[in-house]
Amino acid sequence: MSDVILVTGGAGYVGSHACLALAEAGFTPVVFDNLSNGHRDFVQWGPFVEGDIRDRAALDAAFAAHRPAAVMHFAALIEVGESVRQPGAFYETNVAGALNLIGAARAAGVERMVFSSTCATYGDPVQLPMDETHPQVPLNPYGRSKLMVEQALADLDRYSGFRSLVLRYFNAAGADPKGRIGERHEPETHAIPLALFAALGRRDGFRIFGDDYDTRDGTALRDYVHVLDLADAHVRALRHVLAGGESLQLNLGTGHGVTVRELVEAIRRVTGKPFPVETVARRPGDAAALLADSRRAAEVLGWRPTRDLEAILDSAWRWHAAG
Repeated sequence: MSDVILVTGGAGYVGSHACLALAEAGFTPVVFDNLSNGHRDFVQWGPFVEGDIRDRAALDAAFAAHRPAAVMHFAALIEVGESVRQPGAFYETNVAGALNLIGAARAAGVERMVFSSTCATYGDPVQLPMDETHPQVPLNPYGRSKLMVEQALADLDRYSGFRSLVLRYFNAAGADPKGRIGERHEPETHAIPLALFAALGRRDGFRIFGDDYDTRDGTALRDYVHVLDLADAHVRALRHVLAGGESLQLNLGTGHGVTVRELVEAIRRVTGKPFPVETVARRPGDAAALLADSRRAAEVLGWRPTRDLEAILDSAWRWHAAG
């Protein structure tokens, strides 16, 4: 079997770290990315094909040229607030693009996929932590677009034998400790880099969106998992589907929640730098709390996160400070 894996969105944040993990595991990642959110300098561990998942001809050419054994699919629009403002773009890229990719894969005889999904498919928690049986009632078009792809993959498995492992991860964070790649979004919307930018003096402070949630200090609670722990899970998921394992949906998180206010204090400790913080109104589409129950990933893949919040913040701080 080929050791080549087509990685859509492999020039992006999580995708590039997955490529690093794939290469270290003996695979050859072929990055397929339109560079709308990814970065050419993040492609360091295999060939690069510039293309858009909505372009069937470009996909067909990539499959023909590289003959991958499976696909890791990261390419997507991911910003929750933008999905509320431009839902059509999210359905076009995240849903139509994914179906286009699956069609190209199947035409090339590739019947295995690892899909980058999200805890945003759950919506507001009915119970915490959230396991894979939690109701999926997304609060925003981003979450709904990912859920639609999950549902399509379930039907393709049931009726066509197309195997997939869906990974619903919680808040990806951190960077490669060696400083080769890290988190870089343009514009940046994620809490940890925004707070680090404030600590570095690159922003005029940090904003907390809402302090009236039903959490221990009123600010939203999130489950931060190191991006290299996520990358490790993707390699394990790939091996599962390549070995003929059943299609599954698995959570990836630490099970340890951190409120935004607690995150701010942790960043102040790690950086040793004070920075101003302002509390403003809630953002539309944000859940009060998201906390993972990842026991199934431990049982099926043998996966457990190995890096705590301090390791996450330390690696992210060194990455952003160097930039």
